[in-house]
Amino acid sequence: MQVETIASQPFNDQNPGTSGLRKKVKVFQQPGYLENFVQAIFDSLEDFSGKTLVLGGDGRYFNRTAIQSIIKIAAANGFGELIIGQGGLLSTPAASHIIRKYGAFGGLVLSASHNPGGPEEDFGIKYNVSNGGPAPEKYTDAFFKRSQVIDNYRIAVMGDVDLDQIGTQQLDGIAITIIDPVTDYAELMQSLFDFALLKQSISSGYITLLFDAMHAITGPYAKRIFVDLLGASPDSIINAVPLEDFGGHHPDPNLAHAHELAETMFSDSAPTFGAASDGDGDRNMITGRQIFVTPSDSLAIMAANAHLIPAYAKGLAGVARSMPTSQAVDRVAVKYNLPCFETPTGWKFFGNLLDAGKITLCGEESFGTGSDHVREKDGVWAVLFWLNLIAKKRQSVAEIVHEHWKIFGRDIYCRHDYEAVDSTIAQGILEHLRSLLPTLPGQTFGDYEVKFADEFSYTDPVDGSVSSNQGVRISFVNGSRMVFRLSGTGTVGATLRIYLERFEPDATKHNQDAQVALADLINLAEQFCEVKKRTGRVSPDVIT
Repeated sequence: MQVETIASQPFNDQNPGTSGLRKKVKVFQQPGYLENFVQAIFDSLEDFSGKTLVLGGDGRYFNRTAIQSIIKIAAANGFGELIIGQGGLLSTPAASHIIRKYGAFGGLVLSASHNPGGPEEDFGIKYNVSNGGPAPEKYTDAFFKRSQVIDNYRIAVMGDVDLDQIGTQQLDGIAITIIDPVTDYAELMQSLFDFALLKQSISSGYITLLFDAMHAITGPYAKRIFVDLLGASPDSIINAVPLEDFGGHHPDPNLAHAHELAETMFSDSAPTFGAASDGDGDRNMITGRQIFVTPSDSLAIMAANAHLIPAYAKGLAGVARSMPTSQAVDRVAVKYNLPCFETPTGWKFFGNLLDAGKITLCGEESFGTGSDHVREKDGVWAVLFWLNLIAKKRQSVAEIVHEHWKIFGRDIYCRHDYEAVDSTIAQGILEHLRSLLPTLPGQTFGDYEVKFADEFSYTDPVDGSVSSNQGVRISFVNGSRMVFRLSGTGTVGATLRIYLERFEPDATKHNQDAQVALADLINLAEQFCEVKKRTGRVSPDVIT
């Protein structure tokens, strides 16, 4: 194999965020930018010579170009085999499964998740370790440190690989295996859920469904699983063809961006069940006829009913949620005497808990849920979980949710996102909040007395690693709370996220609109953080 060493200059902005390095496509298209970062990753890893690397992405613009470059860099650095999804496609949970199933050294997932795609939009790349999960902070810190001093990258002199022909080819000492991106994942799903019950429930008309793939990666997965294997009608899947620009839409599964699904589910012609997934297939939105299930409630309902699903019939080892996620799952854990962990935002923090057998189920308020079947959140898995639950309980989505609230109470919850805030202003908001923290405990604001106020820090119970500055928390004596944090997944400015939560035990008050029920907390949050005052905004960009 002929290998060239190409001199390069470091870029100062290659610090991976919550889920890898995400930038505008034009940033990645700079000469040496992608190559430097991939080489920095490989320079930070050890003992991978001759081993297997999984490679694939969500099909967004620049995906195929990036894959061809990565193949050549991986070959030059000594990997023995590459497993690549056909067409360069792999959902993030499918990539995690393939890493685990085939004992790969790791994988590179090319995605900016729920961010828009296209020549003027976003691209991303992250490294997943051998357990199939996102690289922990000790890895990403090393990648960034190396990227700051790197002065060359190594690349094999070879032609482009045919990404569309399934099979294995030997190229100068490296095996390139192109696989169907859906087959292994579909087999895994069949091992977890009662497909016979689901097929009967769909064929009988008891369950009707609508799944919005948002012109993103899950289109092929949904068609294979819901249509081919479970017998749903083809028109049950909308926006099913993956497009490089996601059809010009924002592939984020919430009521604002999955508006076609939302309009149908809140119409007179709504099917039993509706769902959507995001750009790379790891997020999910769950709806029923005339009802939206918040991700926090979805996680809690899954935990309370997991024993009804074949894969979890023996019970759960424990549960975990990200810190901003509502405390609904905590109440389930208390009732069933389950360990419950609170982690920072970012799926990588669940990995150690899953590997150590401390938890079986985990989730985030940002439309992500998952279990120990892979080491990523998993959108299609969550949809199948809910379908299996509906088929088993013989209840509608609304009946399942209201029954849960009656037993456990309702954590009325919402998130307000202020997107693309000037970074200096965003940091000023956080500094202002930090300055308030020592003064707040014991103060009363209307019906809300502050119990504690702090900045969340997490000590991993498995390896003892500490993650600081993970969000400002203000908790009240009545169980309500608010959280402020800057998102690590955007590419322009900063996104300030404000999370608001109030516990309501009274079943006669469970049907309140969240924005009305939380109005006092919303006003109090502005009093504390001054985001409208400091930015001139009149309202959040997205409310979920």
